[in-house]
Amino acid sequence: MNSYYQKYQHTRILALMLLFVLGTTTSVLAQKRGGNNGSGHSRPSPQRPSTGHSGGAQRPSPSRPSPGHSPGPQRPSPSRPSPGHSPSPHRPSPSRPSPGHSRPTPHRPSPGHSAGHRPGGTVHRPVNNNRRVVAVRRNVYRPYTRPPRIYGGRRYYSYHPYFYHPYRPFYWGPSYHPWGFFIAAVATTAIIVSVENHHYHYDQGVYYAPSNGGYTVVQAPVGAVITTLPPGYQTVTVSSSGGTTVNNYYYGGTYYEQESNGYKVVPPTAGTIITNMPAGGKEVKMGDVTYVQVGDTYYQPIQQNGQNVYEVVDVEAAD
Repeated sequence: MNSYYQKYQHTRILALMLLFVLGTTTSVLAQKRGGNNGSGHSRPSPQRPSTGHSGGAQRPSPSRPSPGHSPGPQRPSPSRPSPGHSPSPHRPSPSRPSPGHSRPTPHRPSPGHSAGHRPGGTVHRPVNNNRRVVAVRRNVYRPYTRPPRIYGGRRYYSYHPYFYHPYRPFYWGPSYHPWGFFIAAVATTAIIVSVENHHYHYDQGVYYAPSNGGYTVVQAPVGAVITTLPPGYQTVTVSSSGGTTVNNYYYGGTYYEQESNGYKVVPPTAGTIITNMPAGGKEVKMGDVTYVQVGDTYYQPIQQNGQNVYEVVDVEAAD
């Protein structure tokens, strides 16, 4: 019985020692493998400072992966993690002020530049060419001898007495279309004319602008230059004084002036007399006088040499 009891005690002691050895070995292996992910409880936490002095070379490997093993146990190695970690608070600190200062400077000039492109931006603005303002040039060769008519806060100057006759538009042929006329496609003979970054199609005295999937007839843009006058044009006298005669060329409500490279569209000159009025005009009654308005130009019906004609009226604001 005693021998059996002694064997039991020895076996028990051996089992306890084996458990102790196994427990110690497990804890050591856990520490070496980085027991923070496994069973890192209260045991590894107090053992870290104790082993920090003896195995200092092993500590930087788990806790400081960026510097590697080269710095070893040197404590100045914390200066390397800071450059190693580029997003550390040391690097962004100088870089943050720079964007902070650069935000107002680059972003504010950008609208400034966009505003600087306003003249170019007119390319994309819709232009109502049917109401394009065309100034009438005053005749500088001779002054007015007749007092102007004053109506609605404006003065209307003319050289000839008023003589009413009904407005009858002239037929310029099948190729002519009045302002506002819409077509689906222009003729193959049409050419492109550019004025102030706007592009028009010109064909036989008629100017077209792209509109709603087609083309709309518009008032001839002042400044457009063509090489050949349209068929059926007329020569009109702007002024004749002292043996000098100044002529323009007229077709369908458009006036041309000859230049070295062709014929340039110009505003009508006050006092110019025409015989044939274009379509699209309307009679406008102002007091006891009825003018014919074509676009922004006013024509006074007169009679010259027994023929019904029209004179370009100079209109200005009254004081």
